[in-house]
Amino acid sequence: MSLLVIGSAAFDSIQTPSGSREKVIGGSGVYAAFAASFFTPARLVSVVGEDWPDDYTARLQKRNIDLEGLEIRSGAQTLAWTGKYFENLNDRETLDIRLNVMGEEYSPLVPESYRESDFVLLANGSPVSHLDLLAKMTAKPRLTVADTMDFYIQNCPDPLRELLPQIDGLILNDSEARLLTGEKNTITAARRILEMGPTFVIVKKGENGAFYLSRRAIRLIPAYPSEKVVDPTGAGDSFAGALLGALAASGRSDPESIIAAMARATVVAGYTVEGFSLERLETLTEGEIESRLAAFRTMITF
Repeated sequence: MSLLVIGSAAFDSIQTPSGSREKVIGGSGVYAAFAASFFTPARLVSVVGEDWPDDYTARLQKRNIDLEGLEIRSGAQTLAWTGKYFENLNDRETLDIRLNVMGEEYSPLVPESYRESDFVLLANGSPVSHLDLLAKMTAKPRLTVADTMDFYIQNCPDPLRELLPQIDGLILNDSEARLLTGEKNTITAARRILEMGPTFVIVKKGENGAFYLSRRAIRLIPAYPSEKVVDPTGAGDSFAGALLGALAASGRSDPESIIAAMARATVVAGYTVEGFSLERLETLTEGEIESRLAAFRTMITF
């Protein structure tokens, strides 16, 4: 089944206790499409400036990522983010962010060949762009899932509320779920989100894993216990991408398939943090994923 991903492509400059990198490839769309490609070919809709290196494009194409929807805007500069992680790697500080091309009015380029995609991931980004993309689809996707964050909850509340009835699932972390709903209890917050439109919610809880909630079921998937954490950037985006990639590969979207996909997504996200940027994902093999997935099954069986 076909998978369309819309999200940012960016330059990341990162400082962590393990070291630093300057202007490495990043962005929610990049991480999500790359992670999805371990399970199914992905179509990426994004926009970059004329400073985007050809090498970055080639690295994505090596993973069977269709870039017909990647707009390279003349005279513009690519989104650039600089951040610093502290010793516990759970806390970070944004030192600088330059929206550049993403700060301009962005109407996503959606090629005709993308407009009947079966599965759609609205990776972390503006709900305005998400609504624009959905309006350009010529057929309703079998499954549409959005990822969001506190910035958009606070700064784009009306477009986000308009988006929620148009999607099947929403991914966010526990503090964002509480922020969106005003509820103090995370489970209550997730149930409130269901009332806003989605049929299921996936709430990420960092090192405590993630849980799935629908009107009929609730399931918890623990985090994979990573021994090596170099750079947490992109872990959440990789989780979302691998989740949709696994679902598109199976062609299914029932609750049990989503739970199974969450386990695969957790494994891929665990690999993402083992290197800066895409460094670890570019050396990752399907065999490694299956091996760690088998170990993960053993860990959570009792």
